[in-house]
Amino acid sequence: MTDGRDNNGTANFDLETDPAIQLHPLLTSEHADGNKTGQKLQGDQIVIELEEKKPLIYRVNESPPVHLLLLFAFQQSILSIGSPLAVSIIVSEVVCAKDDDIIKTQILSASFLMIGLSTFAMSTFGVRLPVFQGPAATYLIPLIAMRELPEWKCPAMFKSLNDDNTTTLMAVVGNGTMITAREVILEKISQLSGSLMLAGALHFFIGVTGLVGVLLRFIGPVTIVPTITLVGLYIYELNVKFCETNWLIAAVTCISNLILSLFLRHRNTPIPLWHPKRGFYILWYPFHQVFSVLLSIIAGWLLSAILTETGTMSNDPTHKHYFARTDSRMHIVEEADWFTFPYPGKFGSFLFSGGGFISFFIATIGSILDSIGDYNAVARTAQVSPPPRYAFNRGIAVEGLMSFLSGTLGCCHATVSYGGNIGAMGITRVVSRSVFQLCGLIYIIFAFFGKAGAVFITIPYPVIGGSSIITMGIFIGVVLSYLQTVDMNSSRNLAIIGTSLLLGLMLPYWIKKNPDAIETGYPEFDTAIQMLLSNPSFVGGFFACFMDNAAPGTLKERGLLHQLSELDNAETDKTPEMYEDGPETYRLPYIPEWFFKSKIAKYIPIFEYEGK
Repeated sequence: MTDGRDNNGTANFDLETDPAIQLHPLLTSEHADGNKTGQKLQGDQIVIELEEKKPLIYRVNESPPVHLLLLFAFQQSILSIGSPLAVSIIVSEVVCAKDDDIIKTQILSASFLMIGLSTFAMSTFGVRLPVFQGPAATYLIPLIAMRELPEWKCPAMFKSLNDDNTTTLMAVVGNGTMITAREVILEKISQLSGSLMLAGALHFFIGVTGLVGVLLRFIGPVTIVPTITLVGLYIYELNVKFCETNWLIAAVTCISNLILSLFLRHRNTPIPLWHPKRGFYILWYPFHQVFSVLLSIIAGWLLSAILTETGTMSNDPTHKHYFARTDSRMHIVEEADWFTFPYPGKFGSFLFSGGGFISFFIATIGSILDSIGDYNAVARTAQVSPPPRYAFNRGIAVEGLMSFLSGTLGCCHATVSYGGNIGAMGITRVVSRSVFQLCGLIYIIFAFFGKAGAVFITIPYPVIGGSSIITMGIFIGVVLSYLQTVDMNSSRNLAIIGTSLLLGLMLPYWIKKNPDAIETGYPEFDTAIQMLLSNPSFVGGFFACFMDNAAPGTLKERGLLHQLSELDNAETDKTPEMYEDGPETYRLPYIPEWFFKSKIAKYIPIFEYEGK
């Protein structure tokens, strides 16, 4: 037998000189990344191709086969279904619609539509990275705080008959007269909608005018790390509420994800396939890794079904284990309409509320800082060169536009990029933009087909909590990796970062314990201060940003020298070998090259300018 390697490093074995080599129908094995690394026939020789494993299975600009694309998109969709459900419930309570199932369904349907439109628009026209957009956690905090304010407290409701004495409805007493609860609900939704539209318009203005690109010279890793880390840490309360319904199911879901994504990350799954021309062959595919989130959710769901059928968990709706059952919310599927049609103005005309606007504007500032960190996190996870200034501007502008549209639909919340999905990409190594475009379309379908979206809502709570532990943990880890560009031997940086995290946890806790501590004599001003101090990411981020720019420190020490150099490189087509894709990732498609070289592009901050 002759054993030699050609110039490409391929090992060749001569069949004629070594009869010990026997042909077998399973001669080739093909890996998930498209590289064939097994044996195949070439004339009278068996050729063994030795290929290096790719760091990403599907890159940003690559599109998986249709059958895999559907599974990838479904996995990302199901991962974040808990947040829109939780936010819709909180919105319903704020607008006094806790007992109005029709309004709750309409708000959830509008939220699904906004998730779909925002996700598709962001990955296609916005920053053009694989970003999932969902109800912003920064808007969740002020909504909870608003619920405790006197002017937003819900009046006492009671059952009454309508004018023809045939239908029972909820009613309240207002100004000495009886009015329907639906009127109270619609008025509150209208106030929040108008306030959100104005906040969204300001959000859009910050992006389209290029102010974000200016802010990037002052907002560095020392600011971004505490801000985004506090958002991730604050979500632990929501995760605990999901997991505590059944810690066993949550643990099984989490451990399954760990085993499939980390312990077996260097293993491939052999999948036997057959093709008319090739016959039977083995596809070596990291199936367990790329679908680790979906498989772990299925494992947790199956355990929940077993415990439900065996009667292990309580069927008492007041028991905390009840929402760990698979049948706890099946009535939602039965009661949901087949078709729903969210549209602007469905809840009535748009009003304005000073307190609502202050709450939403504060949330907007927090979401902008959140997005700056998330865009960098996505680029790092996808191994793409850092976003240039025009990509940041365009992403924030699209988010603002979607916030404005969210106000018109009556969602009462804006959308922002999700860290959990970034963590899922880090686990699966699938960062294709096409996955998130299809994910957006899936949510749009759920918005119009009520029963299809209701199926997602039936996922047991501990399954959602268990899957979020790993994905949010990885996201926080990615954010913390920004600190490698910061001088961590500097006592200046250590003091700022540590104090920012501590204040971000302390002050919101204090406000929660002392809701009446702020009394200046001006209710609107009191509300604004309460909203500011109740938001951990705003408290920590504001302090970090102020101290980072006020305290003496070099650009290199602060990590800004590295950030600014990356921004400059991102705008000059210099793509280091460490990246899988370069600045072309951020360019809008279907726009002629002459436009980017024209003077028009020079003065529009959301487009790149290639002229001299």
